[in-house]
Amino acid sequence: MKRFISLIVLLTLAGTLAACGSPDASEDSSSVTIGYFPNLDHVPAMIAKDQKLYEKNLADGTTVDYVTFADGADFMTALKTGDIDAGLVGPGPAMNNYTNGADVTMIAGGASGGTVVMARNGSGIDSVDDFAGKTFITPRVGCTHDVQFETFMKEQGITSNRIGGEMLHQTGNPAQYEALFATEKVDVAVAPEPWASVLKQNTGAKVIIEPDEISFGTTLPASVLVTSSKLIKENPEMVEGIVNAHKEATEFITENPDQAKEITIDTIDDITGQKLEASIIDGAWENMIFDTALSSEEIQAFGDSSFDLKFLKEQPDFALLTDTQFLE
Repeated sequence: MKRFISLIVLLTLAGTLAACGSPDASEDSSSVTIGYFPNLDHVPAMIAKDQKLYEKNLADGTTVDYVTFADGADFMTALKTGDIDAGLVGPGPAMNNYTNGADVTMIAGGASGGTVVMARNGSGIDSVDDFAGKTFITPRVGCTHDVQFETFMKEQGITSNRIGGEMLHQTGNPAQYEALFATEKVDVAVAPEPWASVLKQNTGAKVIIEPDEISFGTTLPASVLVTSSKLIKENPEMVEGIVNAHKEATEFITENPDQAKEITIDTIDDITGQKLEASIIDGAWENMIFDTALSSEEIQAFGDSSFDLKFLKEQPDFALLTDTQFLE
């Protein structure tokens, strides 16, 4: 919570500076600010920070700062205002903002998997067939996990009350799902890891939909590395350095899983104030695939589903949303 309060202060200060005519972050080639979330699909950013991989891959003397977020909407606001230059975010918020005219480009995949649908112990839910009339929670309306879940449920013939269906939708910070289960305010949580494993171990919640069962679970990155087309055009060397640091972080995770888990536990504790047990991270890690691959076809398919579910007002065209030149 302390970090989130600090974020608000930081964004307020940045906004004040912008109003006074200071250049935004993307115009200062000697500094770069990276954004990410305290979720497992954002581990590459945690590793890159701990191992100083951005400093290694960017021009000598470049100052690297980091800002953390609780949801994609705040992340995208920071990217649009120039308070961050790049970072990891779910594909859902990036697509939603792109269709509204935001300058955002996906330049690499972050991680796939990690979206788990959990039923509260005592909710009376044993399978998807019991979901009608129940309350479910996702981090945000139209976020990646929300689209994954509602796409899957639509195929089962059940939709949310947002579009006139049977399930009641709430939104909230995944780090607080455990408390919401304890007070019985929600029945089903669409939880990004490690928060699904937290629910399972600490509350006895039941896994109803596994990460490889939910729609787009293993074919679409749950997080993507994004920046602006403005930065790509004006400073491609910086963007290349950002992608190279991200690739090195992903390789580090594969080659040093135990060390990567320790860094993850310490980073999440620093951001959220929650010291997760190693057993939780071990379980959550099994639900993740860390890979920089990015498929424009999968991004388009996810966007088409978002439109079908009325998260997007118009049929999207994401041909220019992805740019994988720096991965090649």
